[in-house]
Amino acid sequence: MAFINTTDTSSNTSFKQGNTLYTIMLTLVATLGGLLFGYDTAVVNGAEKSLVGFYIGSPEKNEYVSNIIQVMSQYRILLVVVLYIVFLIIAGQLIKLLGFKRGGMVGVFIIFILSFWSISFLQKMIPVDIVGIKDTADAVKGFVISSALIGCVIGGAMAGFVSKSLGRKKGLVIAAFAFLISAIGAWKPENFNFFGVLDVYSFVIYRIIGGIGVGIASMISPMYIAEIAPANSRGKLVSFNQFAIIFGMLVIYFVNYFIAKQGNEEWLVTEGWRWMFFSGAIPAGIFLILLFFVPETPRYLAIQGQDEKALNVLQKIAGKESAPTILKEIKGTLVEQNAPWLSYGFLVLFVGLMLSIFQQFVGINVVLYYAGNIFRNMGASTDTSLLQTIIVGAVNLLFTIVAIVTVDKFGRKPLMIIGSVGMAFSMVALGFAFYFNQVGMIALLFMLLYTAAFAMSWGPVCWVLLAEIFPNSIRGALSLAVAAQWIANWIVSLTFPMLNDNVWLTEKFNHGFAYWIYGFMSILSAIFMWKFVPETKGKTLESMEQLWKK
Repeated sequence: MAFINTTDTSSNTSFKQGNTLYTIMLTLVATLGGLLFGYDTAVVNGAEKSLVGFYIGSPEKNEYVSNIIQVMSQYRILLVVVLYIVFLIIAGQLIKLLGFKRGGMVGVFIIFILSFWSISFLQKMIPVDIVGIKDTADAVKGFVISSALIGCVIGGAMAGFVSKSLGRKKGLVIAAFAFLISAIGAWKPENFNFFGVLDVYSFVIYRIIGGIGVGIASMISPMYIAEIAPANSRGKLVSFNQFAIIFGMLVIYFVNYFIAKQGNEEWLVTEGWRWMFFSGAIPAGIFLILLFFVPETPRYLAIQGQDEKALNVLQKIAGKESAPTILKEIKGTLVEQNAPWLSYGFLVLFVGLMLSIFQQFVGINVVLYYAGNIFRNMGASTDTSLLQTIIVGAVNLLFTIVAIVTVDKFGRKPLMIIGSVGMAFSMVALGFAFYFNQVGMIALLFMLLYTAAFAMSWGPVCWVLLAEIFPNSIRGALSLAVAAQWIANWIVSLTFPMLNDNVWLTEKFNHGFAYWIYGFMSILSAIFMWKFVPETKGKTLESMEQLWKK
């Protein structure tokens, strides 16, 4: 597998003679992938209540749609199919990690256990009592809302293959097509239902397609920027992608709010949510069109032996005098490396996996995907809850900038540990606010404090660490961490409705229980950072190799 050493070369040839505006424009086009990443994953925030009302009914009033039994039956079948796909991806990653023999044996064992569970799950009777039906409906709700994340796991696993075999530009084109198809299909899932399933699961399939676009863009967008940008400004330009993700979330919060203002609650349930999803077709279409005007990256062209095309691109970016030298430097950094992922022991993989898992298990996507639901549990109306969600998005954006400005000054570990402590305090306090029914302004403040703590630490800084801790020779192991992150994201998003809306837990803890779990995870993340993760500030990738060898 070919990997590119993106560390600065010795000469660090300047791009001053080239077209700086052209480079910035290419970067902005690529960051549209990040913007759609944030837009697509956060759109469900404003539509969540209406989706549940349209496809499931009103569980809080024990009012369900007439075909709720059929909804639950197909849910079980589709969930089993999805789990098989996800676990096949895990088995593939295990084969890369442990080798074909050992990894294959572990993978077969996992599939064997899944098969036994699937048979029991599919044979289980549909509950007839109202409590059992409500709990199952909550599971269906979590599945529908988190369906895009299934696609993210698939897309993230595909991204490495796509970028290597088809190229960075074509990978982004595939992502843009997926975003566009998802936006149109989720708008009218009953009209584009070619799958032989209920309309609600036609919607789920289109959301999975959108998730595949997110998974691909999450890896290839920053890769494209890194390979098109000059070395002396690469870090700054790549950081725009994380900013674009948060900005995309903030944009859809505003879009959802203004769509919700166009009608009453009944209109939102029947039509409003459709336009929230369809709105994504506009940036997706723009992204797709613009991609036809950008070049492939010079590094990928050099990998393919297309030196003349690579030189032409470099001349536009760096100028005619610098281009030949830069092309020579690029070809000098193309190294064919395929070392076993356990070459540096298990610890580096453990650190990478746990960084990804903790980033999700602290509960951030509960805030991003379910903020409207949380604020409604505080007693806010739909319009007010969407407005409060905009405030959360603005805080997220502001403190992401704080992280970008300070991460090279203060280091990775201090920011991550401070963020963990801030998140732990906020989540525990938020849980007690719900438990004692003090869900007014004080609960909103804890939510904002939590968002700020995450945005200045585990949001952007986790990605910086993941990019730095893997030595060049096992850089492919990053795909294992990315897949783990999307799976953890899906688990959290799938289980939150079960924890938050469960009848027994609600009676005992008044919606506070889930937040205590995320607070506990934040405490564990601080301990993990303190004990296991090395500081990477100022270290070269070569020095990281020596660190893991020790």
